[in-house]
Parts: sequence; structure tokens; C-alpha cells
Amino acid sequence: MNIKSIQLLLCATIIGFGCESQPSSISPNDNKIRYEQIGEKMTNPWGMVFLPNGDMLVTEKEGEIRIIREGKILEEKIGGVPNIHVQGQGGLMDIELHPQFDQNRWIYLSYSSSEGGGSGGNTTIARFTLVNNELKEKIILYKVEPNTTKGQHFGSRLEFDREGYLYFSVGDRGNRDEYPQNVKRDNGKIYRIRDDGSIPETNPFVNTEGAKSAIYSYGHRNPQGLAMELATGKIWSHEHGPQGGDEVNLIQPGRNYGWPIISYGINYDGTEFAKATARDGMEQPVIYWVPSIAPCGMTFVTGDKYPGWEGDLIIGSLKFAYLVHAEVENGKIVSQEKIASGIGRVRNVEQGPDGFLYVGVEGKGIFKLTMEN
Repeated sequence: MNIKSIQLLLCATIIGFGCESQPSSISPNDNKIRYEQIGEKMTNPWGMVFLPNGDMLVTEKEGEIRIIREGKILEEKIGGVPNIHVQGQGGLMDIELHPQFDQNRWIYLSYSSSEGGGSGGNTTIARFTLVNNELKEKIILYKVEPNTTKGQHFGSRLEFDREGYLYFSVGDRGNRDEYPQNVKRDNGKIYRIRDDGSIPETNPFVNTEGAKSAIYSYGHRNPQGLAMELATGKIWSHEHGPQGGDEVNLIQPGRNYGWPIISYGINYDGTEFAKATARDGMEQPVIYWVPSIAPCGMTFVTGDKYPGWEGDLIIGSLKFAYLVHAEVENGKIVSQEKIASGIGRVRNVEQGPDGFLYVGVEGKGIFKLTMEN
């Protein structure tokens, strides 16, 4: 075993997240949370949003948008879904409403598309107008290039901020050496655009010759969580590491989050690849996990349905089939607890307009979380 492997193993054994000033390991606390399934079984519920009338729209990775009304999945589906290039981890992914959806009926999708040059596909961001459960007026806002036949690391989450900018994430597409550290290339980035796809003049690389001006931050592996902290307006993200080194990050404009130059993970065969775990000019994560939990989906808690959790993060784990409740204070995660153990491979978690948390679970469907008094 190499030196870095021993270091990571020791850190995981001692505190679960690494050395330095990381929080302690995830504490079990499954007694106060209960979960119940709503609707019927679904294959891969990737993203979800809630319409003003209370309907929940859920994307299925294979290319459908299902409607859940009053706890039941309708036979009717959302029509007008674009052609989806289902490939490995790619397919129909996230869904998001415009902040003024009541007025404009705009709805956003991230999905894998084969449009453009080259074989295979890559992540696409598109806007539609929802009319009588039909997607109309398709406008492609961003198409990540180039297409590739590789099946991994599409990202891709969508999130609006307070100013109405749309953020989206795209993974490195399995090419860590060529894309994440190069702002002239797509992939391994978090992007920021306006609601019509135009580029904000304040984006960090607008004046960098040859750069992709939609890029907001870079050096990412596979970010599958984006959430805005309501109290501060800050954008948080999490991403999959390799073997070890999953991260939660506070996303700041123009910052380099290090992949693959720095990482707390190693190759799946146990060999090293990263030059270090820290370097000047590269951001450190808020927290990281060793071993990996395979994070997917995240949201901030608001309201009074979960007393004591206001402003905290809820993060899904694909690998270990639970949720993480992370206590947030002043931009730091100060403690974590494991909740809803055994719920299944968590793909997404969102808070509904009723204040309750809803969880999308692979091979199962949607679950509602409640807290005992």
C-alpha cells in the first residue's frame, strides 16, 4: 500500500473525512425520521419539481416526465419531451422551473443529446414553455461539446440563484486529463447563464481569450448536486470523487476546484494519480468523504417541518442507501448524521411547497420524509 493510501485509510479510520479541520464521521440517527412511498414504482427518478397546482413532475432517466398528483402517478405523461440520448449515466436528468414560472410557464431540462458533431452525446440545457402538460417552444440554451461515446460523468444539476441566473453542472465525461483544468474546453465545469441562454457580463472568463464564457468554476469531476443557500444566496455543490474524495464545495466565480491535480481520492485499482491534496490557487472542499458515499442530490431545509434543521443540508447517498443531514454554520458543515438508512440508492432530494422533503430512489420511486415529534 502506498503512502497516500495509508494516509487516507488512517484519516477515514480516525474521523471519517480526512485530517485537518474536517467534521467528525457521520453519526447514526435513524430514530426520528420516517419515510413512506408515494405513487408507484419508478425506475430512475432523476429530477423533480413542484408546479403551483401541487403536481410533482419527475424525470425518468430513460426519457419520460411523470406527473404525481395527490400521491398517485398519473397515466398521462408530460408530452413534447425532446429526443434523449440514453448512454451510460446519461439520459433525461434534471428539471427546474423558472423563478417566475407563474407568469411565463418556462421549464428547464438537462439531458444527454446527440445533437452536434461527433459520435455519442453530451449534456444539453434547454428551455420549454409548459402548455397543458405539453412542452412547447424548445430553445437549446447550451450544448456541451464535443459529443463522446463515453458513458460517465454527465453531471447534471440545474439551480437558479437570487438574481435569476441559471447554474448547471457537467462532469468531466471520463476525460480527467484534458477537460477539467482547461477553461477553453467544456466538461468538468459549473456554468452560469441567463434564463434565455445569454452570458452574463460578470462571468469570470468573459474576457479570457478562447475561454468558454459560460464557465463559472472549473476543476470538477462529476457534480450531481447544486443548491442555493436561501439565507446567503450562495451556491453549494457536491461531486463524486474517484475511490474516496467525494466533496461538498462552496462555488465561487472563477475558482479552480482542483480536479484532477488535487484530490483526497485514489484510482479504483488503489494507485495514486493526484499530485497532492492541496495546492495554492486551488480550492479546498467544505468537507470530503473517505470512503466515498457517492453523493447525489441535495437541498437546504426551510420551514418548521424538521425542527432544528432550518438552513441545514440534506444530501443523498447512492452507495450506502441513506441521506446525510449536515448541520451548516457560517459556510461550514459542523456535524453530520445519517438518516433514513435503507431507503435505497438516493438520486435526488427536494423540499416540496408543503415543507416536507421528497426523495427520489432508484428502482423504487418517490418517498416523503416525516419527523417524529
